[in-house]
Amino acid sequence: MLTKWGSTRRRTVVTVLLSAGALLATTGPAAAAGPDAAGRDVYVSPGGSDQASGTAGHPVRTLDRARDLVRQRAPHLTRDLTVHLAPGVFRLAAPLRLDARDSGGNGHRVVWQGSGDTELNGGVRVTGWRPVPGRPGLFSAPAPAGLDNTRQLYVDGVREQRARGPLPVTVKATATGYTASADTLAHWHNPKDVEFVYTSGEALWNVQRDGLGQWTEPRCPLAAADGTTITMANPCWDNSTKRVLFPDIPGRSVNMVGPADLTNGRHPTYAENAFELLDTPGEWYLDRSTHVVYYLPRAGQDLRRADVEMPVLEKLLDAQGTAAAPIHDIAFRGLRYSYATWLTPSSPEGFSEIQAGYTITGADGWAVQGLCQFVRGGTCPYASWTREPANVSVSHGRRVEFADSVFAHLGGAGLDLIEGTKEAQVRGDVFTDISGNGVQVGGVDKPVTDTDADVVRDVQVTDNHLYGLPREFHGGVPIVNGYTVRNTISHNQIDHVGYSAISVGWGGWPDKIKRPATPNLSHDNVVADNLIFDYMQMLDDGGGVYTQGITGTSLDDGEKVTGNVIHGQWGLGKAVYTDNGNTYETVRGNVLYGTAYFNVGTVHVDYRDDLGNNDPTLIEGNYWEQGDRDKVDKGAITRGNQILARPADAPPAIVANAGLEPAYRRLLFRPVGGCGPAEAPSRVGTFAVAGKLYATWNPTFAFNNAPITDYVVTASGGGRTHSATVTAADFAKRAYAEVPGLTDGTQYTVTVAARNAFGTSEPSLPSAPVTPGLHPIALPDIPTSARALPSATAASIRWNPPAAAGDTPVLGYVITVSDGRTIRVQGRDALVTQPTVKGMTRVIDGLHPATAYTFTVAAVTATGTGPAATFTATTAAA
Repeated sequence: MLTKWGSTRRRTVVTVLLSAGALLATTGPAAAAGPDAAGRDVYVSPGGSDQASGTAGHPVRTLDRARDLVRQRAPHLTRDLTVHLAPGVFRLAAPLRLDARDSGGNGHRVVWQGSGDTELNGGVRVTGWRPVPGRPGLFSAPAPAGLDNTRQLYVDGVREQRARGPLPVTVKATATGYTASADTLAHWHNPKDVEFVYTSGEALWNVQRDGLGQWTEPRCPLAAADGTTITMANPCWDNSTKRVLFPDIPGRSVNMVGPADLTNGRHPTYAENAFELLDTPGEWYLDRSTHVVYYLPRAGQDLRRADVEMPVLEKLLDAQGTAAAPIHDIAFRGLRYSYATWLTPSSPEGFSEIQAGYTITGADGWAVQGLCQFVRGGTCPYASWTREPANVSVSHGRRVEFADSVFAHLGGAGLDLIEGTKEAQVRGDVFTDISGNGVQVGGVDKPVTDTDADVVRDVQVTDNHLYGLPREFHGGVPIVNGYTVRNTISHNQIDHVGYSAISVGWGGWPDKIKRPATPNLSHDNVVADNLIFDYMQMLDDGGGVYTQGITGTSLDDGEKVTGNVIHGQWGLGKAVYTDNGNTYETVRGNVLYGTAYFNVGTVHVDYRDDLGNNDPTLIEGNYWEQGDRDKVDKGAITRGNQILARPADAPPAIVANAGLEPAYRRLLFRPVGGCGPAEAPSRVGTFAVAGKLYATWNPTFAFNNAPITDYVVTASGGGRTHSATVTAADFAKRAYAEVPGLTDGTQYTVTVAARNAFGTSEPSLPSAPVTPGLHPIALPDIPTSARALPSATAASIRWNPPAAAGDTPVLGYVITVSDGRTIRVQGRDALVTQPTVKGMTRVIDGLHPATAYTFTVAAVTATGTGPAATFTATTAAA
């Protein structure tokens, strides 16, 4: 019998050897190529034997043996050769390594064809669980043979949380680490295992911004804890805390990334990976010194019967050609790539993130990487910033295809198409439960003069569903496209992700110091007809489609962002983000709404000439809430865009065409992974007034096959707890919750847990403490720069938050219209735009053509409603 992935709480590992006829039926047309197929194709089953012939009746057992048989037959192809992989789990002792010898030939392909239930598994099962004496509820098991280190553990297909918690001490940064308020960490069992995590995102309420920029989440391990002295591991510490500064530009680091003042960046948000932090069901810890795995089961989990998996391999499939001998004409279909890890972040290198999973590495990385134009010995262009490795990788491949497959339970990035890969296709796949980036196409190390052999070009990433990622390295992006040529990213659905959805380009940061963007070879890349929603749910300063640097040589061959539907942004940023040095991008015919800050932005100065022009950009024919009037702004053109009063008013043709095409919409109903409680929410912020507190948080974006129904907010203080429940729908509208009935003068911390049909998540990390009590009554200031940008029947209302919010943060706004309407404005953008005074937008519809209107907008806080800004506008003639 075949078991569906995730169809039960426990996934049974099956081994099935089908008859030749049955296997032909399950593997599609390629398997039934002709009467001599059995003599040419190769059959593989977990229950086979490598001494067998590889026929349907006598399959081989390992992928390596199948590869060797392919190498014997590939030079003589007269039609496609198919490697038939039976359903079941292929446990890999090493990656499947392929090269040019494994290619198709004579105009035919080699097809590695799975059944859809064929899993390439790089992990080991953990068995032999026993209760730990003296620790009620805690279980341990011997680490399986071959498992020296890993960063992930899964129970019945659900990723569990590596033990974490707040630091048990306060710390003060030093040149080499920290001085702690007590010697607690020095008494922990394995201090060198401990990892400090620095979560960024925007500062909001009492949530601190700890990373190297709002878009990052660095991680650094400890080197030692001796008394109250904490020494951090190098090079991670230096690469995360040092920057080369311009002597003549105060506060600006030479590499343009990360703050020059790293006081906040040195504050650890929380600690991870210590036995002493095991205190919550669903947490685990691998004691490498004793080779013992510890796990605190959730309610209902029975470790005697559960499938507990820990990944060992860092690669599952490694297809490496060369410029002279590329791997070519090969397809991988119907496979599940599962249970691989990535161990570099656990080494002294750590994870010193720059952006989109790229990191600074090496002993002097902070001083030289990406700095060839600016410091002696600097490397360039941005090549030596290290790309996150993928668990499935192709380099120098031609006409390589990944189709109808699942990339899940992975600990690095999902899929690499890099270094000279051309004419590749990624089609009809699911990417989820991945620690970092989903699909990485090309790199950022190819200067203009590179030969075609090393260029990544003509790659199509189409009709894939990417969601519920990144799970560990939260600055990751579902699709990352570097310096490439003629790539197409289209008809994908990307939803419920922690940061940006699609990232294109690189190297635009020098415009911050009035220098041109780094030249590159990119041109003719297309991002079209994608459906993107519920993105940037953890970090900030990103977008649905984020682009940086030069995208071509003109608007004709520059990047095209067309026909996408993008909405439901949580963090501060833009739907289509034209960031530093962005040049020759066309943004046309998109539907954009529900973003915090701008739908499209921002224009930068083009420093390639001395004319003071803006980077050439065309923003045309979009349906948006932004409402900008037609203009030519020194090279940046805005024209023919339409105000979108309501999502339902978007052109049906654009909406229907965006996202998965009809033949691939089945992917939305394909369960991946196990069923269980969701991941915990993150970044809980609070403030208090008399008798109650307010809480906000970043929502859960990893559901484990059941959507979030509500959140449970728990305030703990004075030996008591107070809870409030808010539905997921209400939280999406308001972005905060109230916890009443508190005692003034008592200090409270808050945790938030998410609930779905399978139970309640572990609680979030606790908020910083707050104390309810009486406060002075100061109302917020008046909003600034308020204005209306009207069409004939609607107006885009734009304003900036008040510079001062009074005694409590802004919770929303009230807009009045002279026709008698009062509109309350709530949502995450109302909260997150206020601290840094970023713009707000709302569309008012139902207006009459050629009519004068008066509008007001006032900020609302827990203290009350402040004074209103008043402004007028006249709608256009019909």
